[in-house]
Amino acid sequence: MSVGWIGLGKMGAPMSRHIGAAGHQLHVYDISPEATAIAAAAGAEVALSPEAVAAAAPITFLSIPNDGVLRSLVLGDQGLARRMAPDSILVETSTVSPRVSAEVGIALAAAGIHYLRSPLSGSTATAEAGKLTVLASGAEAAYRIVEPLLETFSIRRFYLGTGEEARYLKLAINMLVGATSALLAEALTFGRKGNLTTEQMLEVICESAVASPLIAYKRDMLTSRDFTPAFTVEQMIKDFDLVLDAASSEQVPVFLISLIRQQYEVARAQGSGLKDFFVLLEQYEAQAGLPLA
Repeated sequence: MSVGWIGLGKMGAPMSRHIGAAGHQLHVYDISPEATAIAAAAGAEVALSPEAVAAAAPITFLSIPNDGVLRSLVLGDQGLARRMAPDSILVETSTVSPRVSAEVGIALAAAGIHYLRSPLSGSTATAEAGKLTVLASGAEAAYRIVEPLLETFSIRRFYLGTGEEARYLKLAINMLVGATSALLAEALTFGRKGNLTTEQMLEVICESAVASPLIAYKRDMLTSRDFTPAFTVEQMIKDFDLVLDAASSEQVPVFLISLIRQQYEVARAQGSGLKDFFVLLEQYEAQAGLPLA
């Protein structure tokens, strides 16, 4: 099958490679010549524009950074809503707002194009390993067509409904992820004041009722204090802003997320915007008067 892919960043590149490795012919586009060169070396056909990708395949995936890029790619004068063929399928895998996603859905439906919202739960490491979780919503018939492609880079897939359900669940998960960093940082800082080491606490926490895959994944980072990012403070701020926008639209109070958003703002202001979002631990320790561990 011919498959289009637009966006070859940290997530898009490995996901598209898994599709190509499964025997599908990839047609790719990215603004980075280096990214497209790597894809070409793996057998992908490089297109000169997003429209050329959409013209070459009945199914096109997007992996993009934000609402603005999604709007431009789909709703612009030369956007995919004007260029994709009727009955083709657009699969959008990014973390974007339900509001803009709904705008895109309306435009695509008017053009007879099927729209599958397929945001992901996972990291760059799970993308490389083909072990992502896919949250999907949109027309179920389109989902069933695309599901074999989703299987190439995921181990779990959840079909959630016909509208923006996947967008809301992705943001709900990211609320919990972002809050975990803040709450764990607060707990670890409290424990250090009681003469415990970070290593001691994490060893017990990871065997306790509050153990989680996320804490286990970040355990080495927290003990080594190497905050090389899998997901940056800047990215978490972007996602929290999406939550706050959607919550305001839906009249949902989000007291804790509003507060934690400001903690990430402090981290960014102190120069940690491009560090992993679990760097909040250093912020808490400094506020408690503790030396860096």
